[in-house]
Amino acid sequence: MIEVKNLTKRYGGKRAVDNISFRVEKGEILGFLGPNGAGKSTTMNILTGYLSSTEGTALIDEFDILENPIEAKKKIGYLPEQPPLYMDMTVKDYLDFMYELKKVTLPKKQHISEVCELVKITDVYGRIIKNLSKGYKQRVGLAQALLGNPDVLILDEPTVGLDPKQIIEIRNLIKSLGKKHTIILSSHILPEVQATCERVVVINKGKIVADDTPDNLSKSLSTDHNFIVRIEGPEGEVMKLISTIPGMVKVTNMGPREKSAFDYTLEAEEGVDVRRELFTRLADRKWPILALKSTELTLEDIFLQLTRDDAAALTNDGGDK
Repeated sequence: MIEVKNLTKRYGGKRAVDNISFRVEKGEILGFLGPNGAGKSTTMNILTGYLSSTEGTALIDEFDILENPIEAKKKIGYLPEQPPLYMDMTVKDYLDFMYELKKVTLPKKQHISEVCELVKITDVYGRIIKNLSKGYKQRVGLAQALLGNPDVLILDEPTVGLDPKQIIEIRNLIKSLGKKHTIILSSHILPEVQATCERVVVINKGKIVADDTPDNLSKSLSTDHNFIVRIEGPEGEVMKLISTIPGMVKVTNMGPREKSAFDYTLEAEEGVDVRRELFTRLADRKWPILALKSTELTLEDIFLQLTRDDAAALTNDGGDK
């Protein structure tokens, strides 16, 4: 659905985007990540036709965004970090205006009503936009991106400035939209990306430094694949019991953490998942597991590891984020 081939963007002698290539398949939700100045927003602006590339191509459903901009843009719904809202308009007037501007051919009243229902703004349909909360303004911006039912949604920081409840609502909406749309999501809230996206592309200094699922990146970049488990039970007997689980290499007692409960680090053979056997054995003895966590890297850890040497990324690159 989206194909980027050898894309380069120069500002004078500096390359904001340096010969990058990636694909996004139909129905996929892609997280597009990078520190400030890495080339992230430049790439998204090229994909939406707001900027031209210096070299390379960007295809939207096989239409080149430069050579066939009208056909390509028909396929795209774009929500920039600052939604393009007219604050003195009512929600109704704004969506009517955007419907005409985009030359949408779907039945007007029915289509706008369906979009409003989808993003849950029906109850503010007659209100002036400047009087809406930040969350509702963001939803109105998302509504305009959905007008025309585009195949591709490009969302730049869609939850910036929202409260935790609003973030969860928008996150769930994006996941539901992923069933019918191809989505590129850019966000600095990395747990949100990890919870929403099936795959992530990390760009740094204009180059792609990672392209995989969050789980695969965590496994490939983690130095170990251990677990830390908190078990309530007699210390010595627990150690003896879990040390004999098939595939267990080493068990380390990390000491007491709660009353009658100890933390243990479990190191298993590569490719061996000891969790089910661990649960079964402890359940048989009625020794409860109070906590269990993996020591593999989170998406935030991965991001920092891939971009930590990028001191230059802290400065703004031609207005790019």
